[in-house]
Amino acid sequence: MTEISELHREWSADPKYREAYEHLAPEFALARTLIEARRDAGLTQAQLADRMGTTQSVVARLESGRITPSTRTLEKVAMATGTRLRIGFERMKMQSG
Repeated sequence: MTEISELHREWSADPKYREAYEHLAPEFALARTLIEARRDAGLTQAQLADRMGTTQSVVARLESGRITPSTRTLEKVAMATGTRLRIGFERMKMQSG
């Protein structure tokens, strides 16, 4: 069976794939951050959902990137995981050419 990382490496040779992947990078990063916050708190999706006052399926959709959370939802995740929400911007690296 082919690993996802191998497929990603192979597909990254295609400029259209790279562009689409880079466009979605913030969503991937957010989903990864949500999963890490939950795991670091030692919570299951169901436990996090209970603390947030929502359902496990909503947490699963948040972690999969299928829905984009509001700032209020992110605040609920932070409270439920004992973390602090921090949102910021950083300068983009300018591409030459």
